[in-house]
Amino acid sequence: MADITLYELPGCPYCAKVIDTLEQLGLEYDTVEVPSDHAERTEVKEVSGQTGVPVIVDEAHGVNGMDESDDIVEYLERTYAAEA
Repeated sequence: MADITLYELPGCPYCAKVIDTLEQLGLEYDTVEVPSDHAERTEVKEVSGQTGVPVIVDEAHGVNGMDESDDIVEYLERTYAAEA
């Protein structure tokens, strides 16, 4: 089990942006595919307080439910590019 968990919806361009960054940085991560219906996204809502995706959890760095793809990409690059 990886430290990073990505909540995503297949085909979501914002999720793809985060996935591209995760892969470019060579990071291991788990994915949770959320339902397309926002009303059924209870798991991601519990984690982040909202139903939009992408959302990440990074247990290694105490990040619980970060949303907004640009914020996630910036966080990943700032946190993990320096470690690579």
